[in-house]
Order: sequence, then structure tokens, then C-alpha cells
Amino acid sequence: MSAREERLMKILLSPTVSEKSTFVGEKHNQVVFRVSEDATRPEIKAAVELLFKVKVKGVQVSNVKGKEKRFAGSLGRRRNWKKAYVSLAAGQEINFQALE
Repeated sequence: MSAREERLMKILLSPTVSEKSTFVGEKHNQVVFRVSEDATRPEIKAAVELLFKVKVKGVQVSNVKGKEKRFAGSLGRRRNWKKAYVSLAAGQEINFQALE
């Protein structure tokens, strides 16, 4: 495995499952992933194509600010993170249940 492939394996952290991501997936044929903070669009596209053997049409990236939380009277903050909306080409699909 080359250094580039090793880097691509570490970019996708997890799929994001929420009401919004499910709606987007059904309507626009997109999948939402939590990705590493330093990931770029071409790297995310290459990682999805490498891991899931699908054709990616486009990638949109969003930086999510961590929520402020109060714990025992002191104010804290969760970490910021990055999510990617990956548009799949027509007829392509990622089935997460088959991967388990």
C-alpha cells in the first residue's frame, strides 16, 4: 500500500446518520461523511472512490463549529469538525449494511 493510499484510508472518519443526511441522501443521491480536519475535496473524492468502488460526481465541504457545553459550572467547548456531502453519479449507491 502506497503512502497516498494510506492517507486516503484515514480521511473518512465515519458516515453521518441524521434526519437531514437521510433526506439529502434520498433526494439528491448524496452521502454525508465526517472527515478529518485537513482533508481536501480531491482527497475526499479519491477516498470514497477507493473505499466504496463508486463514481463520485462532486464533493461539498462544511466546517462545523463545536457546541459550547457547561460542565460542573465551568464553560467548555467541543471540538470543531468537518463534514463532506458526497454526490454520487447516477445509478451509484453505497450500502453500509453490506459492509458489516
